[in-house]
Amino acid sequence: MKSTHTRRHLVQSAALAAAALCACGALSSAWAQAAKWPAKPIKIVVAFPPGGLTDAYARNYGEYLSGKLGVPVVIENKPGAGAIIGIDAVAKSPADGYTFGMSTSGTFWQNRVLYAKLPYNLDKDLTPVTVFPSGPLVVGIPDKIPAKNMAEFVAWAKKNPTSMGTYAPGSYPHMLADQTNRQQGTSIQSVHYRGEAPMWLDVASGQLQIAVGSFQAFNTVSTRGVRPIGVTGSYRSPKLPDVPTLTEQGNTEKLVTLEGGLPLVAPAGTPEAVLKRMADEAVAWANTDKAAKLRETFAIPNKPKNLADTRKDWEGEVPVWIKLAVDLGIKLD
Repeated sequence: MKSTHTRRHLVQSAALAAAALCACGALSSAWAQAAKWPAKPIKIVVAFPPGGLTDAYARNYGEYLSGKLGVPVVIENKPGAGAIIGIDAVAKSPADGYTFGMSTSGTFWQNRVLYAKLPYNLDKDLTPVTVFPSGPLVVGIPDKIPAKNMAEFVAWAKKNPTSMGTYAPGSYPHMLADQTNRQQGTSIQSVHYRGEAPMWLDVASGQLQIAVGSFQAFNTVSTRGVRPIGVTGSYRSPKLPDVPTLTEQGNTEKLVTLEGGLPLVAPAGTPEAVLKRMADEAVAWANTDKAAKLRETFAIPNKPKNLADTRKDWEGEVPVWIKLAVDLGIKLD
């Protein structure tokens, strides 16, 4: 009996030792891979067309990153299906530190409840690296509409056919339109675009009655008959100091106080050392003159954070955005 027990104990010990050896081997392999990184070009997939804030961040950061790491950083625009196409390409890429993705925070945070079915699992297939801030978003309308603030626009919208432009299904402006309809009794129709540029052009032409987006994109039509009636977030835009926030205008809903961003993500399982380096380089890039100029152009006062702080923010903010989407009851499929 003792011999059998001893033999069983030895077998179990051998199995545990083999497992530990495999784990150590895998860990050593991962560290070796990270130590050699990068040994080839890095790709950042942008889930929107060129010309918007997401693309501008990716290209500016990618150029800096290439200089620091000594390898090309390729920006690949994959727009379509509310950013699902681009995100799917990243989620299904090898977790080897050579493919990353950028899109709006809503497409990473809220889409898990806005869509009943996605080709990837946002909780398991992707991991955050950092978040590039977007700053206050501008609420703009055509000059011909006689409204000076959001309350006056809502009163006008109750009497007139109204469409709001959004840069993606489930995006911030889509949620704002839906919330306004539910609480104010309006019938604002959301019109989804593949990015901001065509959206703001349609506001300028009068095809849309309102839109919400970045300052820089709004500013391209600010001399073409489009004016701001408010900004989102908890503080005024540095470029529009005389335009009050929606909260200052009396809107007490949580949605209008939140500031989203443009997360940089990687396939789950990407080596920790690579994730940390990418986030650290984003922080370092944010202190360069080119980064400062980009933030000044888009009226963004804050900067991306390191990996640890990004994860902390992610854990605290994502549940808030998800609850808002659930409470509004928006479904996109």
